[in-house]
Amino acid sequence: MAPVLSRSFVSASPAAIPYPAAFSTHSRGISNRVLRSGLLPRNGVKNCLLRNSLQWKMGKKQRGVVVRCEAAVAEKEASESSGEQYEYQAEVSRLMDLIVHSLYSHKEVFLRELVSNASDALDKLRFLSVTEPSLLGDGGELEIRIKPDPEKGTITIIDTGIGMTKEELIDCLGTIAQSGTSRFVKALKENKDLGADNSLIGQFGVGFYSAFLVSDKVVVATKSPRSDKQFVWEAAADSSSYSIREETDPEKFFGRGTQITLYLREDDKYEYSEPAKIQSLVKNYSQFVSFPIYTWQEKSRTIEVEEEEPLKEGEDKEKPEEERKKSKKTKTEKYWDWELANETKPIWMQNPKEVEKEQYQEFYKKAFNEFLDPLTHTHFTTEGEVEFRSVLYIPGMAPLNNEEVINPKTKNIRLYVKRVFISDDFDGELFPRYLSFVKGVVDSDDLPLNVSREILQESRIVRIMRKRLVRKTFDMIQDLSESENKEDYKKFWENFGKFLKLGCIEDTGNHKKITPLLRFFSSKSEEELISLDDYVENMIENQKAIYYLATDSLKSAKSAPFLEKLVQKGIEVLYLIEPIDEVAIQNLQTYKEKKFVDISKEDLELGEVDEVSERETKQQFNLLCDWIKQHLGDKVAKVQVSKRLSSSPCVLVSGKFGWSANMERLMRAQTLGDTSSLEFMRGRRILEINPDHPIVKDLMAACKNEPESSDAKRAVDLLYDTALISSGFTPDSPAELGNKIYEMMAMALGGRWGRLEDEDEGVDASTGDSEAQVIEPSEVITDNDPWNEGSQ
Repeated sequence: MAPVLSRSFVSASPAAIPYPAAFSTHSRGISNRVLRSGLLPRNGVKNCLLRNSLQWKMGKKQRGVVVRCEAAVAEKEASESSGEQYEYQAEVSRLMDLIVHSLYSHKEVFLRELVSNASDALDKLRFLSVTEPSLLGDGGELEIRIKPDPEKGTITIIDTGIGMTKEELIDCLGTIAQSGTSRFVKALKENKDLGADNSLIGQFGVGFYSAFLVSDKVVVATKSPRSDKQFVWEAAADSSSYSIREETDPEKFFGRGTQITLYLREDDKYEYSEPAKIQSLVKNYSQFVSFPIYTWQEKSRTIEVEEEEPLKEGEDKEKPEEERKKSKKTKTEKYWDWELANETKPIWMQNPKEVEKEQYQEFYKKAFNEFLDPLTHTHFTTEGEVEFRSVLYIPGMAPLNNEEVINPKTKNIRLYVKRVFISDDFDGELFPRYLSFVKGVVDSDDLPLNVSREILQESRIVRIMRKRLVRKTFDMIQDLSESENKEDYKKFWENFGKFLKLGCIEDTGNHKKITPLLRFFSSKSEEELISLDDYVENMIENQKAIYYLATDSLKSAKSAPFLEKLVQKGIEVLYLIEPIDEVAIQNLQTYKEKKFVDISKEDLELGEVDEVSERETKQQFNLLCDWIKQHLGDKVAKVQVSKRLSSSPCVLVSGKFGWSANMERLMRAQTLGDTSSLEFMRGRRILEINPDHPIVKDLMAACKNEPESSDAKRAVDLLYDTALISSGFTPDSPAELGNKIYEMMAMALGGRWGRLEDEDEGVDASTGDSEAQVIEPSEVITDNDPWNEGSQ
């Protein structure tokens, strides 16, 4: 670009370059002028092209004209002053208030943060002692102890870690957001010979101040093995300053480590000074910390004591004690002692090949408070952009209510960072709603968390984790379905089948993984569930679709008129008997290039047919179809000859794009259903008649011979209402349908077995003397016979 511009400027004739209107020439005495248009003056110029920055500077010695053209944003001249530099100031008390009350959602996390700090101190000591064994000294085992005192309202957290010198106290506790752990890890990474210790937890340098969530005052006593002195750091919650003093009381000396004492607020004193509460918090948040955590607990034990038996009447009260009878009794004695709170080991940190099935089951029951063994589990480690370890389980039983299907916040997935519990409150970030029944733990060393460690921040990282967790879950379920023990998958399907069907609706991206896991009853397998792979394998020759029928029960599906022709031809039909089934299948659309076809809808194709015979049959019954349609009016969209019936006289099918009878029934049952949308989506209904059925043939005769017969029209109405019910629809007026059935019963049963005379008010007494006449059942006619009105 630059060379082209330079050539164009050089080759241009001075006369060819016009003066712009904005260029001022009113004074020859002006030494410097700027051409805002970026064009050159007529006079000869000295050209200087700076190609890198696309800047041209041109000048003329005599007249002092300077032209500057800049293609990029101009930088400030070197002569300009850069200004004075200032550092941000902060109101410490206000900043502390924000840290304490704005970073954390729950007060109870203070113990997690302080235990994590203690764990880091122990990790640092363990790491440094590799090269400096003298640091360990005689300070005891590497451990953490927590002692609540309900009477004083305090909590004391003791670790035997690296401790701090006075300078480190000022640097770490006196400097907000200064993470000693983070700086330590950075130093390790810079020193490649030492490597890096990924078990260190601290990141942000504000976890210690969470102690003020529940405390009015915090006192930290610490002793570093590199110092001969022990120091005490003390600060109040509402103060902007702290104090450090040297410990002089010999009774308070200890070998090494840190002792933090929290003086609880009045509001929190009774809750967090209870030993049982501390025990539960440790088990929840810090159960898998790599160092033993002991809590001070009240215990009980049974002891034997000797007691003197009461004196009986007549016994000498002055009898020596040695001669008195004594008996041994047992009683319960209460005492206080240290109890290990984190005895459960993080099973996900071990090699899967070294863990037995019983260990996985035991861990599952302890971690999730379950009493049943899981159906199956998977243990894996992923590497790459996101590294994490995980153990996932499928429970042995579904939840007792359906809330967990609706609400993705099931607390079934426990997220850990470096074995410290972070959260189990996820709104579908790690697992989709339809897999919310899966339980397990996920542990990562480098998850992007916010400062309070409560929220995953980088959505891209979360998406990668979610994708891998979902894939591993599907692999686990697939392995269960292919296992030799078929009962395990049958149990899984009974408990969690509806969840996978929900996945067909909500997760189109995983249809290929979900579909092989689905199971249904069918017309050829009414007792055992089959997979779609089994269905496709059993398809007859030239079958191009997967046929299904959605009903409210297995019994109604078996007797549905839609099946008749398909069963005759040996075509298998899937029974969708759960409310979610039909919507799930409609979202799948195809499987292995086979379309899903609802046999209760119009335009059903069942393979090759005799087109000539079909055309002749349609022409033969066109008159009847038109006559029935004219009588039913808007109740049906049209009447046509059926391809799907063999024994039933007729059936009512839905339009191709409307709701089926089953879907219409479900939508009617919705609590917040809209009647206007119901009428719109109901779609058209088509009455299909069976040309080979006697009733249809009789109606054909009535159509030709007596089309205005009220009896024939009444028969059409009853035929429609019956088809409405047998096809799964709900009649608009059940009472009216009942009356029609009663009339038909009266016609069929009237006088068939005779009647008692005292029950017939209108019977002539003289008829009792006449000779009885034998009448065939087909000739029985009552006075109010509705079928005889047309012939009278």
